[in-house]
Amino acid sequence: MTNPATDGAGADRPQDLEAATLAGGCFWCLEAVYELLRGVRSVTSGYAGGHVENPSYEAVCAGVTGHAEVVQVEFDPQEISFRDLIDVFFTIHDPTTLNRQGHDVGTQYRSAIYTHSQEQQEAAREVIRDLTTKGLWSDPIVTEVEPLVAFYPAEDYHAEYYRRNPGNPYCGIVIAPKVAKARSKFFERLKDPSRV
Repeated sequence: MTNPATDGAGADRPQDLEAATLAGGCFWCLEAVYELLRGVRSVTSGYAGGHVENPSYEAVCAGVTGHAEVVQVEFDPQEISFRDLIDVFFTIHDPTTLNRQGHDVGTQYRSAIYTHSQEQQEAAREVIRDLTTKGLWSDPIVTEVEPLVAFYPAEDYHAEYYRRNPGNPYCGIVIAPKVAKARSKFFERLKDPSRV
């Protein structure tokens, strides 16, 4: 992996763009959904929240690095807000299952929001309070909200995984339903609704 880790400050990011770093199970699922949304400029799969520098996919999957699989979403806040991204986040994964999403089990699949600013942290906690008050789930939300310390981009073969591997059974069984749900629920936010 040639890309260095970032602390979330976004030194190479254009000034009009912001970033959100989210963990909600397999990063292939999150990437496939977020790249559909208008205002999202890029989605990079990677690792955050661990204690080892430059972790490999194999080490993260083995649960020995402490990292979660995440996506880092670069977005234009004039077109889509951080709160919009969080709304999508809580729609496409189960925030009540500790270290698990469906058949994907382990700390690397935990639910977490790694914030890039105090404003993001406050917004994330407010959304969680609102969802808890509404009682949408019978179990409590276990999503962690923590400042991003370091983000490590995943190996190149993870990029655009869903789009490049349409015949993969995991893509059809696990990712495709999440994509369909997002297309239906967030139709007005899609980059190209005619492709739905």
